[in-house]
Amino acid sequence: MVRLQGEQVVLRNFKDEDLDILYYWRFEDLNQEAKKWNGPYIKERWMSKEEFSKKWGPKDQISPGVYDQLIIEVEGKVIGTFSCYWIDQNTNWLETGIVIYDPQYWSGGYGTDAYRLWIDYLFNETSIHRLGMSTWSGNIRMLKVASKIGMKEEARIREAREVNGVLYDAIKMGILRKEWTALK
Repeated sequence: MVRLQGEQVVLRNFKDEDLDILYYWRFEDLNQEAKKWNGPYIKERWMSKEEFSKKWGPKDQISPGVYDQLIIEVEGKVIGTFSCYWIDQNTNWLETGIVIYDPQYWSGGYGTDAYRLWIDYLFNETSIHRLGMSTWSGNIRMLKVASKIGMKEEARIREAREVNGVLYDAIKMGILRKEWTALK
């Protein structure tokens, strides 16, 4: 069981009872604010709760006991998720992602606290050499969070993401184990 305590958030394993709240944020919330920032250029297919329950939740372990997804909670309330997936296992390169679904928890330091915990956990519990993240140039909050935790911009693919008829750059950021260690 994973339970990481930060200054404001807890990262923990997925539980079956999380399914309803995650399904709400992904498919039932009328405003869908998170989808306006988290990959709005990717069209998500609607799915029933039954389909979602079969797909959602940790499927893989990055290494023994280290799952590819964790829940972000604040005072017992589920506010988002973290995930990661292999870009290249041969070079120990993982891509990471965060979604805070509840807009009440945006711009309050929750994402930064959670991301620091997640990165520290992945570097401490695995032999990962590098961690990365991808977003679009319109997602200013995500770019600030990645920069605050020490990630560096590594690639900018010009006008590669279309959001509401406007072209934005695709941004890749990353951090190496030695850079993370030096920051600590």
